[in-house]
Amino acid sequence: MLLRVVLAVDDASLRRKLRGILARDGVVIETVRGGRLLWERAARRAGDLLVAAEVILPQPIEDSIALAQNVPEPRAVVVISDTEDSAHHARLLAAGCDTVLYAGLIEERLADVLEAVLGKRKQLAVQPPPGRPALAKPRLADFVSDSPTMQAFMQTVARVVASDASLLILGETGVGKERLAQAIHAEGPRSAGPFVAVNCGALAESLLESELFGHEEGAFTGATRSRRGAFEMAHDGTIFLDEIGEMAPHLQVKLLRALQEHEIRRVGAERPIHVNVRVMAASNRDLEQEVEAGAFRKDLFYRLGVVSLTVPPLRRRVEDIPALVESYIDYLGARIGREVVGISRSALDALCAYTWPGNVRELINVIERAMLLCEGDEISPADLPEAIARDALGPGREAAGSILPSPDGGVPEDWLEQTLPELRSAVVERLERSYLAALLHQTGGRVGETAAHAGIEPRSLYEKMRRYGLRKEDFRPRRSQGSR
Repeated sequence: MLLRVVLAVDDASLRRKLRGILARDGVVIETVRGGRLLWERAARRAGDLLVAAEVILPQPIEDSIALAQNVPEPRAVVVISDTEDSAHHARLLAAGCDTVLYAGLIEERLADVLEAVLGKRKQLAVQPPPGRPALAKPRLADFVSDSPTMQAFMQTVARVVASDASLLILGETGVGKERLAQAIHAEGPRSAGPFVAVNCGALAESLLESELFGHEEGAFTGATRSRRGAFEMAHDGTIFLDEIGEMAPHLQVKLLRALQEHEIRRVGAERPIHVNVRVMAASNRDLEQEVEAGAFRKDLFYRLGVVSLTVPPLRRRVEDIPALVESYIDYLGARIGREVVGISRSALDALCAYTWPGNVRELINVIERAMLLCEGDEISPADLPEAIARDALGPGREAAGSILPSPDGGVPEDWLEQTLPELRSAVVERLERSYLAALLHQTGGRVGETAAHAGIEPRSLYEKMRRYGLRKEDFRPRRSQGSR
């Protein structure tokens, strides 16, 4: 993390001395000036370390220190005193200061103490908050697979781990893009630094800019304190930008500048800040299509995608489902307090036949639900959602009888349990998905040709494909090893 020091010292000579001691790579020094309001302004600044002259602290000292500690991010407070009186220093420490230093100390001694304080703050920055246990870091070994598709993918991943290049991780919702990014970070050269994740699709445009780059006090209505952004927090580590395709155009420009110049500017700030981060971004959108549509900047796309990794969907690595199910049963058993030890063959077959539009995330939810509903010690088909049985034949291969009524006019019993609008919606969705999947298979995944044959616009086809979890890549003819 980029360490931020707030310096509130009225004596110009001492201020210059302290700036010289504190100046180093990875440390941003902000000098606060403000006459009699100097302390109030300094106390509202975000930072890891507040260094202040005792003379500027209003009485009572306890209230002044409490004001400095009342910030969203905890920080150390170092007070520079004009006296050597140890009893007086003890009273300042009792009031809440972390360290008290005599202004007349030789420069080497001041440097030693401040170096120790900065070192401690840097260690705290990468440790979990008090009371929260450290979670096991994801590792690439977690992605060991029996699927040839996944094995080939992980061989590519292994070649980029040691690099510091930007990564663009693509794939459908729920395939584990963030977990993969964490594993790459944990085994890469920046593993000792922080991993900071930001969901670009979960925040309003105005809030996302502050979340990424931080803001200064008074930068906008409600900005009563300065705040550091994710890029500062990720200094010497990795920033992960999830759902990057949702980012507004003007923020794309700012992100591109940060990638090119290795500098960011807080909202409302005049000076840029140098940052040293590795950027990983992820999207479940087809960003090439977004670039063609003008919704995503081409230069940013190429800058982010120095290396692009597309995580295979679960339906393309069915071989991994049995091992995943076993591991999730073991993991969830202790968490939810259920003694489920396995799954029946028929239930596992149903899971392997399902198309998993929600991928691994959906599989985890299905297993947890099944374990909660399971009456014995083994998951059975009765414990699984009906959708899994309905989709067991896969996209584009549903039996016609499951969609259309029988020739004698009879209908499936489950139809009669739904209202006509519900039934119409369900049948239309299944019919559309089956038809489009079959058509994509016939055209080899060529979207333009498929759209023309279906009589709809390509944009509309893309929307339907996204809705039904269909990807053009899954329908392209696979080349044999010898043809590469």
